Amino acid sequence: MNIFLVLEKLSFYYSSSQPLLKEIDFELKQGDKVALLGNNGSGKTTLFYLIVGLLKPISGKLYLFGRTPSIEQDFQSLRLQIGFLFQDSDDQLFCPTVLDDVMFGVLNQGKSFKEAQHIARETLKKLRLEKFIDSTPLKLSGGEKKLVALATILAMQPRLLLLDEPTNDLDDNTRQHLLEILQQLPQSMLIISHDQTFLKQLVNRSIFLKDGKLLEI
Repeated sequence: MNIFLVLEKLSFYYSSSQPLLKEIDFELKQGDKVALLGNNGSGKTTLFYLIVGLLKPISGKLYLFGRTPSIEQDFQSLRLQIGFLFQDSDDQLFCPTVLDDVMFGVLNQGKSFKEAQHIARETLKKLRLEKFIDSTPLKLSGGEKKLVALATILAMQPRLLLLDEPTNDLDDNTRQHLLEILQQLPQSMLIISHDQTFLKQLVNRSIFLKDGKLLEI
């Protein structure tokens, strides 16, 4: 089985007097759906930032899809294979229309405008978001923004999904719709969430971040 992500003795701190992550070891295999649990401020989102290269570890090694990225150029190509759903969808939506936002990443992958538009429309259709194609993203509700943000990353057909509190701002119907979408996806996932009911229906493993250490549950 392919191993998509490996962390070896990974450490990080914002202040040397307060280490946030201490020599973390972790493996994520192809098809794994893993819950990343922990108290607020324990470093869960920081760990996501380290995985995609938005922050650099103080020490340790990170392997993504068999590669060892170290500089920004390495991460730029690898990010095209990772779908990162931010906790705040407003950080992810910035184009004039929903269709433009979903096309954006696909165009960055080198697809033609026509091909990107087709992929974006099909992705929105699968997520039952066709009616929002011409809408202004920032005028949507919190739940609608969350699903559109998910569409922007799924359109790129990533191999790995990093989902940061995906059920925030969702009503019960939208939450159930999101769950059904994620259950059907083949991608490996690392999911930060306090929604235990949601996680129990989705993940096959759980890990807990406490005092800078990662513990398998």
